Amino acid sequence: MKRKISFSIITCLLFISNLLSAQPQTLSQDEKMKVWKDARYGLFIHWGLYAITAGSYHGKKTGQNRDGAWLVRDLKVPLAEYKKLGEQFNPTLFDADKWVKTAKDCGMKYLVFTAKHHDGFALFPSKASTFNINDATPFKRDIVKEIGEACRKYHLLFGLYYSQSQDWTNGGANYGNDAWWDESQKNKDYDTYLNQIVIPQVKEILAYHPNIIWWDTPTNMTKERGERIKVLLKDYPNIIMNNRLGGVSGDFNTPEQFIPAMGLSDKYWETCMTMNDTWGYKNIDSNWKSPSLLLKNLIDVASKGGNYIINVGPTAEGVFPKENLDRMKIMGDWLKKNY
Repeated sequence: MKRKISFSIITCLLFISNLLSAQPQTLSQDEKMKVWKDARYGLFIHWGLYAITAGSYHGKKTGQNRDGAWLVRDLKVPLAEYKKLGEQFNPTLFDADKWVKTAKDCGMKYLVFTAKHHDGFALFPSKASTFNINDATPFKRDIVKEIGEACRKYHLLFGLYYSQSQDWTNGGANYGNDAWWDESQKNKDYDTYLNQIVIPQVKEILAYHPNIIWWDTPTNMTKERGERIKVLLKDYPNIIMNNRLGGVSGDFNTPEQFIPAMGLSDKYWETCMTMNDTWGYKNIDSNWKSPSLLLKNLIDVASKGGNYIINVGPTAEGVFPKENLDRMKIMGDWLKKNY
């Protein structure tokens, strides 16, 4: 038994080393998905300008069950005001090496980071929009690059989240209905947004050689539009992507905030879940799940053949909240003894 386990671990490490190398050989679909499935447990990181607001803006708070990352839309913050938050974004305590090493030490095998969320702010230098880490903030470091390098150093699969459709500042989906609130959102053409923002930015993030692409909220994404994005991945055959591109199939399904009672008939799936009620940092959210519940969830998901990815919303300074760290460490200690 020990020999079989050791051989399996060595084989998995060889596959991961291949995926993380600069010029990996092309894996079959089964091979690359075996690496993803064997990873089993991951860390989602939602970070952006919304960490500065922490769930409140000018005395108004997002609702109890609302996400901190949605503050600009929930409170209908004028977009010119929201963009100015970039001038305050200077997370001097951010340390990609520390973030990734923490995930590794806590038993996680992969990491997914928000390259751009629905607010349209890119945490990487982008030529497609000036609303990015280099042009809009004093920080001017390539956060995506640093996280990718740290993942390769510690042998974690490197994932990038990208909101390809819903974009409140750059002209994405949900305009022309009750969702828009700012004059700058009027008369925006979705396909222009797709051509001028999404396609160039997807090319930019692919240049970081992620192992996983995590799309989200495919509002207005038809099959034809989805194919125009998916074709960009043809030169990256080892990339694993989820099912939220819109109109086209992905490699794995993504039940959010729940575990299917009987698992899923899909061959590959991942439950993504927050540790409290918010994805983006929100200091007024104290509804934390207990470490025992999170462990129970991990075991439940694994027993049904899925992956489990839990979320951290770092502070504006670039620090993982203590409540997140405490839970991650307890789970990591359990995994070291039992897995």
